[in-house]
Amino acid sequence: MAPIRVVVHGASGRMGQEVVRALCRESGMQLVGAVDLKALEDRLPLPDGSDTVPLSPDLEKIIAECQPAVIIDFSTARAVMPAVRVAIKRGIHLVIGTTGLNADELGEIDSLAKEYNVGVVVASNFALGAIMMIHLARIAAKYFDYAEIIEQHHHLKADAPSGTALTTARAMAEARGKPFSKPVEKEASDSRGQQVEGISIHSVRLPGILARQEVILGGPGQTLSLKHDTVSRECYMPGVMIAAKEVVKKKGLIYGLDTLLGLRGV
Repeated sequence: MAPIRVVVHGASGRMGQEVVRALCRESGMQLVGAVDLKALEDRLPLPDGSDTVPLSPDLEKIIAECQPAVIIDFSTARAVMPAVRVAIKRGIHLVIGTTGLNADELGEIDSLAKEYNVGVVVASNFALGAIMMIHLARIAAKYFDYAEIIEQHHHLKADAPSGTALTTARAMAEARGKPFSKPVEKEASDSRGQQVEGISIHSVRLPGILARQEVILGGPGQTLSLKHDTVSRECYMPGVMIAAKEVVKKKGLIYGLDTLLGLRGV
């Protein structure tokens, strides 16, 4: 079977570079081109020095030259939707790890994907450990009335709360069928974090941290903590590779790696 031809959009970013390295190691996958708005050269050297692939800030040029089956996007919130519209209309499947997409944009992606008969995977986190943390939090959410989330990331992360924290809180409330109870407070305080479905989300941004999240559920006389630590961006790559291999078999929008893995409803 011929390898799946892949273009990386956002190839010069931290996650994009990790995806490039992973593709070069993965059997059944072939990196054929790269796109980055800051590209200054027209060729991207492969990590092992064996070859180069076309590189350009112009996605349409790379698509025409490289004929990919899949585009893996780890670009920016500003760049992702224009790229999606270009790719889907050319019948190219997408794996999107860029966060910040709103409900209207997700709806547009789903409509376009169905119209042009392609698959699109959108996920806020591709780390399999993080996916399992969210899955376990969904299960536990049915049995506790109170919960809080502490999420920690490096100081260069642009958004807060993180997409993973928001996904976790919404998934937990969905599993309960209602928001969590909020502790009684004498007066409102900014120190309590952003409220999402009755869950306070506390965001920490510091150098020396990559990504870390803890879900704390509380009940009378007890607490339950679920924690996931990311020590290297390499942890995201198995999930990205699974998504890239599976997306070519799908039609429409698949939201969340847990959905792709069949964990929803379990």
